[in-house]
Amino acid sequence: MPRPAAPDLASAVNAWFADAARPLPWRAAEVSPWAALVSEFMLQQTQVDRVIPRWEAWIRRWPSPASLAAEPAAEAVRAWDRLGYPRRALWLHRAAVEIVERHDGEVPRALDELLALQGVGPYTARAVAAFAFGLRVPVVDTNTRRVIARAVDGNAEPAPPSTTRDLAAMSALLPDAPRAARVFNAAAMELGAIVCTARAPRCADCPIRDRCAWLRAGSPAYDGPRKARQARFEGSDRQVRGIVMRELRAAHRPVTGDELSGVWGDAAQLERAIAGLVADGLAVATAEGMTLPEA
Repeated sequence: MPRPAAPDLASAVNAWFADAARPLPWRAAEVSPWAALVSEFMLQQTQVDRVIPRWEAWIRRWPSPASLAAEPAAEAVRAWDRLGYPRRALWLHRAAVEIVERHDGEVPRALDELLALQGVGPYTARAVAAFAFGLRVPVVDTNTRRVIARAVDGNAEPAPPSTTRDLAAMSALLPDAPRAARVFNAAAMELGAIVCTARAPRCADCPIRDRCAWLRAGSPAYDGPRKARQARFEGSDRQVRGIVMRELRAAHRPVTGDELSGVWGDAAQLERAIAGLVADGLAVATAEGMTLPEA
């Protein structure tokens, strides 16, 4: 089946986005590159509605990299609260320190300099370059991949992620004009997030339904390769780690082993979770007990 013309698809999605875009706070025109970087860290594997209040509180408290870098890493972990994957808080704190030390406190715009920051991978670097600085680079997340899989490739689901393949697919659709490219990067994500959803796509509301390869093919079920599913959270080491982190965030003193022993019934699993947190730099063992990292 022929691929739709890139400008045609992108212009239709961009026109839809002009009215349909959610008023997310990090999309405001006055948002700084630092605020955009913080949003990208927080949005990794975390739902938008959970991120908004935490992002707003974070930017009020730390409106610049220098303001965060001046405080201990433990404060970043506490402020991260229950967003999940708290290593992101440590990485963001370290990235703030690096921005101060290497870039005079200003978030860099070059992809290679963004990628050199702690915790910034290919997606985050491209998202900041595109959304904060307006550079014409493809940005691909899970929602974008699903839109391309359906509209362009005629598949109900995307194949397992491939950075090379996914960026090439988005590049083929990206408008030449940097402003239109920036909008399309955001618009494709939005389309996948609120219309072309994984379980119940609202095809009748889709701005490219008349050129969607999947709809033209009769919306066939997906029979291609799938990525591995994440293990259940309940009862997992991830859950135990989260419980331990909750105790450490709440305490402004070392938490003793006796105190921690009461938070989870499986002593071996609790010990394994604590050891993992120490190895990841999220917890520090002292003579008095466990604490959050200060450096």
